[in-house]
Amino acid sequence: MQVDVISLDNQIVGSVELVDEVFAVDVRTDILHRMVRYQLAKRQAGTHKTKGVKEISGTTKKPFRQKGRGTARQGSLRAPQFRGGAVIFGPVVRSHAHGLQKKVRRLALRCALSAKALAGELVVVDELRSSAAKTRELAKKLTVFGWRSALIIGGAAVDDGFLRAARNIKHITVLPSHGANVYDILQYDILVLTRETVQRFEEQLR
Repeated sequence: MQVDVISLDNQIVGSVELVDEVFAVDVRTDILHRMVRYQLAKRQAGTHKTKGVKEISGTTKKPFRQKGRGTARQGSLRAPQFRGGAVIFGPVVRSHAHGLQKKVRRLALRCALSAKALAGELVVVDELRSSAAKTRELAKKLTVFGWRSALIIGGAAVDDGFLRAARNIKHITVLPSHGANVYDILQYDILVLTRETVQRFEEQLR
């Protein structure tokens, strides 16, 4: 698959051949679904917590005698049936993360890249440079493309000037190549890659 390479001034400056093994595989929605669940589960904090009977502050004395009152027996005022008592089987602090095989994660990234390429939502740019590091100037350049939302993935290190300029532009996110992930790729309308990023993906995912 051959794609034009453009500059930030919306000029065609060349072309690049995308490898089919990375950018034209069969898009498996089941793999994408598993990967998105894997990512969201890792992000979940898991800090919810309720107190059990041992953690409730209160007396350990038996509320009243066992027999002779005509009421149900009770052993503790910290029991869940009393006001201010414990919560039985409540949530505890834990990690929601679960495992996913490396080959499945790699396949999911190939599927996400292929989905964008096949839908015509993949753009390859020559480089990401902003000498002035001004948000207003970069925003004017990006409005020419008509992107409603875009994920821009640079090389191993993104230019500091471009990163500062793009930081306050709404619906525009900039990531280095090692930060690329399936969830963000699917979340944005347009995926923008640099020449360097394309080469890195082809080396890692072939």
